[in-house]
Amino acid sequence: MEAATVPVQEHISAVSLFGVRVHAVSMDEAIQHILRFVRENNPRQVVTADSSMVVMAQRDDHLRDIINRADLVTPDSIGILWACRRRGFVMPERVSGVDIVVRLAQISAQTGLRLYFLGAQPGVAEQAAQRLQARYPGVCIAGCQHGYFPPESESEIVRRICEAQPDVLCVAMGIPKQEKWIDRYRDVLRVPVSIGVGGTFDVLSGRVRRAPLWMQRTGMEWLWRVGHNPRKISKVMLLPRFVWMVLTNQKAIEVVRNG
Repeated sequence: MEAATVPVQEHISAVSLFGVRVHAVSMDEAIQHILRFVRENNPRQVVTADSSMVVMAQRDDHLRDIINRADLVTPDSIGILWACRRRGFVMPERVSGVDIVVRLAQISAQTGLRLYFLGAQPGVAEQAAQRLQARYPGVCIAGCQHGYFPPESESEIVRRICEAQPDVLCVAMGIPKQEKWIDRYRDVLRVPVSIGVGGTFDVLSGRVRRAPLWMQRTGMEWLWRVGHNPRKISKVMLLPRFVWMVLTNQKAIEVVRNG
């Protein structure tokens, strides 16, 4: 598998943010680590961590343990970048699930990298795949499965994913369900890379418009999301708590040299 590369180290510098490890990677570096994981062909988990996930992990020991055991944890929010900068540690950039999937689709069209989409409402993953295939002819989507299935169907879904033999499994079930689902089935699936991507399929399918770039860059994307989907309010309400945690706990962030 060939793709443009940037130099990466096997051990990645990271920060511990309220006991939650987040790696200091750029988008290019994250993609190269994912491609390295695919080449090594051992089941790996990638987490895209935003501010709400850090808050959830304060009361969810299982989630925090999954994040800290993950092979790669990307900084997927302006809030995390801001918190680190306040303590003098500069993260390279935001690395979101949407952007990771788009980059992997580009690479797939060039190399045959096999992607599998799991999650979102019925029809959404398929629509996201169709739009990516139109945008990047040759992209290889090995399969799609919506996320609204009963527990008794999980063994069948796991079987289908195994048969499809994807290189990267993208799971869009929301935090923390997607992280826990990947952790539960990672060793059974044996997919080289499994990554939680939240609302990515809704965006890529065109059902949800992404915030304008200026709002993404200024940290106002949360306002756009609530305006277009009021059901997001419960997640957004975690952001003031995250800000308060950062402002009132000066020892919350520590550098981890080999994360």
